[in-house]
Amino acid sequence: MQEVLIFSCEHGGNEIPPDYAPLFVGHEALLPTHRGWDLGALQLAREMATFFDAPLFFSTTTRLLVDLNRSVGHRQLHSEATRTLSLLHRRAIVAQHYRPHRDAIESEVARCIEAGQRVIHIASHSFTPELRGVVRQADVACLYNSQRPGDRALATLWLAALAQRRPDLRLRRNYPYNGKGDGLSSLLRKRHGSDAYVSIELEVNQRFVEEGGPAWDAVRADVLTALAQAVGRVENRQTP
Repeated sequence: MQEVLIFSCEHGGNEIPPDYAPLFVGHEALLPTHRGWDLGALQLAREMATFFDAPLFFSTTTRLLVDLNRSVGHRQLHSEATRTLSLLHRRAIVAQHYRPHRDAIESEVARCIEAGQRVIHIASHSFTPELRGVVRQADVACLYNSQRPGDRALATLWLAALAQRRPDLRLRRNYPYNGKGDGLSSLLRKRHGSDAYVSIELEVNQRFVEEGGPAWDAVRADVLTALAQAVGRVENRQTP
């Protein structure tokens, strides 16, 4: 079975659509934080998609308007900036800023599987180094469903390849979140069998992005190269 890679980034920016700017008066301080977006996640997603010549689905609208990685009806779909809006207004936000992203990637995954291909979906995320006074004990992590052999195998290969390249990194599985929790990947797992759909949510510590320079460049290059090794696609191309 032919394998195809698909990349996504649900929290790629912290932009506010002009029509909704008044809702964020008083919430401006949240926008540049991890509450507003996944710092650095879109940069890495773009580099991975370019390297593998694979499709990338992303959004640069702040997750504070609507969270693309939460199911409709989930209590975290909307933030404090939008949660008190009428149902009509919240449905309008979902229709305009949520459904286009979800429909596009859900359709592409279904199309590939119907064509007899096995989909490997990598969702690019990042996490804040410290949350509510607790320092996160990880540098790079893979979130996945451990009960699905494909997910488990890819995570094992990816982390092993990364550990070989970067023994200094703290690598974790299903940390700082549970890979079986609510989200886009979980929805797609329910729709497609483990032989046809494999998904890993990549989580990178935002301390690398904040530090910038060689440290951030190196971790991006090593994560990408390790993924290429894990999926058996090491080619004569330069990593970013």
